[in-house]
Amino acid sequence: MSDRDEFGAFLVGFVVGGLTGAVVALLFAPQSGEETRAMIKDKSIELRDRAATSAEEVIARAEAAAAEARSRAEELAREVRDRGKTALDAIRKTKKESGEAPATTS
Repeated sequence: MSDRDEFGAFLVGFVVGGLTGAVVALLFAPQSGEETRAMIKDKSIELRDRAATSAEEVIARAEAAAAEARSRAEELAREVRDRGKTALDAIRKTKKESGEAPATTS
């Protein structure tokens, strides 16, 4: 969970830093309004592309983590099932050896 918090903080800092830098650049830029608008358009396209790439990476990580969790859960369920079967077999064997009637399962 700590990795997710650190990544989220990094992403927020990255976006805020980028926007702050863009505003400062616009305020101190020695260029015409038309040039400034063209620059804003270019930078917004670049920022959109970066955001899309970051979102795709986050989605891929989330899918990988979900697949890993699903696999681990299936593995644990198999292990619990096997241990339960082993314990039940041991109980049945003990009862059989002691002469008691074996328990039935429904």
